[in-house]
Amino acid sequence: MKENKPGLSSLKEIMESLMTDPALAIDPEDGQIWRVWDDTVGPVVSRNAQPLRIRKGRLRVKVTEPIWLQELGLAEKAIRDKLNEKLGRPAVEKIEFRLKSD
Repeated sequence: MKENKPGLSSLKEIMESLMTDPALAIDPEDGQIWRVWDDTVGPVVSRNAQPLRIRKGRLRVKVTEPIWLQELGLAEKAIRDKLNEKLGRPAVEKIEFRLKSD
């Protein structure tokens, strides 16, 4: 492996620092959310709402139409509980639904 130039960090070092930085609050297991999303919400919702990111237990989900903001906002607790059940841990504390901007 090549030696890094002075002042440069390897990708491995950068990734390790990101994973351990408490300000970022990244949990590698949170990636499971994307794997279970479609099965959790079903095909109709999945076509109209997709997770964007999770940070400090807050899952941001983009939706295609304003009606989905209302519909999913009313179902937020049920979706959150089902996600956490599938994940086997309380990974999601809150879901924020946002209208997708083109």
